[in-house]
Amino acid sequence: MAKVRALSLVLLTSAAVTGALLHPNPAVADRATAAHGTDSPSGGHVPTPPGAHGEVVPREAFEPAAPTLPRDGWTTTVSDEDTREDNHHAQEPQPHSITIDMHRTAVVSGLVYQPRQDGSPSGRIGEYAIYLSADGTTWGKPVATGTLADDAAVKKLRFAAGRTRYVRLTATSEAGARGPWDSATEINLLGDPSTPGPGVDLPRDGWTATADSEETQAGDGRAQNALDGNPGTIWHTQWSGDTRPLPHSITIDMHRTAVVSGLSYEPRLDDSANGRTGQYSITTSTDGTAFGKPVATGTWKDDDTVKGATFDQPVTARYVRLTAITEAGGRGSWSSAAELRLSGPANPAEHGAWGPLIGFPLVPVATAVLPNDKLLAWSAYAPDRFGGSNGYTQTAIMDLTTGKITQRRIDNTKHDMFCPGTAILSDGRVLVTGGSNAERASIYDPATDEWTSTSDMNIARGYQAMTLLPNGDAFVIGGSWGRDNAPDKGSEVWSAATGTWRTLSGVPVSPTLTADPAGPYRADNHEWLYATSNGRVLQFGPSKQLNWISTDGEGGITPAGTRADSLDAMNGDAVAYDVGKLLTLGGATAYENATATNRAYTVGVKGPDEAPASVRTGDMAYARSFANSVVMPDGKVAVFGGQSYAKPFSDGHSVLSPEIWDPATGRFTPMAAMALPRNYHSVANLLPDGRIFTGGGGLCGDCETNHADGAIFTPPYLLNPDGSEKPRPHIISSVPTDVAHGQRLTVTTDMPIDKFALVRAGAATHSVDNDQRRIPLTPRKTAANTYELDIPADPGVALPGTYMLFAVNQQAVPSKAAILTVNSAGTRGAQR
Repeated sequence: MAKVRALSLVLLTSAAVTGALLHPNPAVADRATAAHGTDSPSGGHVPTPPGAHGEVVPREAFEPAAPTLPRDGWTTTVSDEDTREDNHHAQEPQPHSITIDMHRTAVVSGLVYQPRQDGSPSGRIGEYAIYLSADGTTWGKPVATGTLADDAAVKKLRFAAGRTRYVRLTATSEAGARGPWDSATEINLLGDPSTPGPGVDLPRDGWTATADSEETQAGDGRAQNALDGNPGTIWHTQWSGDTRPLPHSITIDMHRTAVVSGLSYEPRLDDSANGRTGQYSITTSTDGTAFGKPVATGTWKDDDTVKGATFDQPVTARYVRLTAITEAGGRGSWSSAAELRLSGPANPAEHGAWGPLIGFPLVPVATAVLPNDKLLAWSAYAPDRFGGSNGYTQTAIMDLTTGKITQRRIDNTKHDMFCPGTAILSDGRVLVTGGSNAERASIYDPATDEWTSTSDMNIARGYQAMTLLPNGDAFVIGGSWGRDNAPDKGSEVWSAATGTWRTLSGVPVSPTLTADPAGPYRADNHEWLYATSNGRVLQFGPSKQLNWISTDGEGGITPAGTRADSLDAMNGDAVAYDVGKLLTLGGATAYENATATNRAYTVGVKGPDEAPASVRTGDMAYARSFANSVVMPDGKVAVFGGQSYAKPFSDGHSVLSPEIWDPATGRFTPMAAMALPRNYHSVANLLPDGRIFTGGGGLCGDCETNHADGAIFTPPYLLNPDGSEKPRPHIISSVPTDVAHGQRLTVTTDMPIDKFALVRAGAATHSVDNDQRRIPLTPRKTAANTYELDIPADPGVALPGTYMLFAVNQQAVPSKAAILTVNSAGTRGAQR
């Protein structure tokens, strides 16, 4: 095959390539930071052990999620390469691209890029895009974009699995801006991860299941258990008495015909692995008698991840039969399943749509939405791992307008900001407290793009909870993870006027603890907080016990009842979706190694002397722990990711189907499935254009469950059935960037508006975002498409800080937001 000039290093060889230099001066120093742990003499990395958390990364977290495809017969074409004797001068300007022709069609789910390992950093790829093609001519939109860290570590760039023959990697920048060069030592492709494919879960109401064998005497192993929504109950073939040999089958009767495009299989949750399906086939029928040729076959791995099979093409069926041909571990002649689900093609107008995977130069463990249309993210001292107290943090900023991502290491505050408390201040700055450097506190100012230190806290803490108070001060409570192992991480308040901390001796953390069997270390983590008038704060989870907290003087804490019949819900979600109206979702009775719940509750906040009214609302389709939830402009709440069984650093029992809760009905509706799991150390944020960013997960060093990426979800309110965007309303008048409580705004739009809403900018980490809250505004029409809006006068309702003002038209389509700061004169920070 003829080649054109391309990347300078030999690619796709079976052995590692030493690589020739791209830079005209081989003596150029490597400016990359050694942020992935300690470099070994071989150029690899010595894993950094877990730090103060004490979590043990499960063994399966180091096992590849998808196989590396064999490269025999592959060829490449490139846009520019150096073929001269010295083999290190690429002459053409960027972008550069390399196209792989596998000469066969295969399922591909990722690209593995190994930068050069010869000591020179020149040519490391920075910004990139990945495209797929069936014919080498039609490419379409990228399946992944992003920015890579400027280091020598191997990068795994994942994307939604798809069948393809051609894969193209395009490099648009050099990671260190050293010149117009690009290079690679090796490129590999990842195959089928056997995870649930694209689509949307079909509703299971009225479904029944039958099996050729089920245990009903020595235990409850009925086939129907695989459809009950409780992953703690299972279908298991008979094990008492005479057992039947493999193969075994379980048949779902939907009692109606539907278009089906895939099946997902969740293995049992308990410690036993018996009965996991290995080799399988799936057949369908319209009458329950005639089952045709298999629509999917394959072999699932012997682990606890949720498995999937995407059909060769969608089929119309009433019955779907899964046949287990082998037991994955060869342990016996049994078969089992915790949950079975079927999926169909997604309708964007009903189920939303996902953009391409966006690669980050770090695992986004914490994020904050900034008032300048940017997203701030950070990990720990390293892009992909945590440990110790190193006194610096890897950060990244994504420009939401251009999509560009920049990375830098923050050293000047001497603060490793992993597992912190976070609060958006009244002037839009971001206050980050504790974490790995457990008493430190840092402030990021988006106006200057600078990090500065503020006073250290009085109590060293990590995993704490924070919220801004109505007067612009910040309240913090708890945080079991700290160097001194103090038994009670009580409360303190940061002063916006002085930048100092005062301890609240009257607010111990003990009333807020869950009953975690591991004790305070696991029971005191990321409380759910809702600040209200006069410096009062409602702590409404994750403990089942609710408490009112006073922050005046020495402070005080009093019981406020329980969250209806809820159990403790550690690592669940909490969202303020309306004024005084809170939603809690999922969680588990213990921080780890516990079954999650699918329950959801509303909590109505009344006066500070009254117990909130807690009511169970509709259940989620999935049990979730380590999920993330976001309130949208219309008051609905979207929940993403999580696990049905809580296990840090694991992708086992992942939930890939988001759901949206409607406060008008109390019901959850499934959305289009995610491409990758989002569990422990993941985030989600509402963006100013009404879309939602979700990303991250992992941060466990050399493990396979690191997710240094994210994706943007477009909710159904923005889309037509064909995926095109609906006409949006636009705010065409000038909106002040700084408004006071009680101020009246006049807003003009380009079409009639049904309602307006303020949504406070969020800051997410570890499934908690105490910053986000939605405030509906009642419009008064004064002229054609002109409206008066009153900002709430009470800063306990409109907590000071950065807000996104959305206009929602009569078709329930939101505008892009106008960004403003609601900030009365008395709450402006003095530490800028």
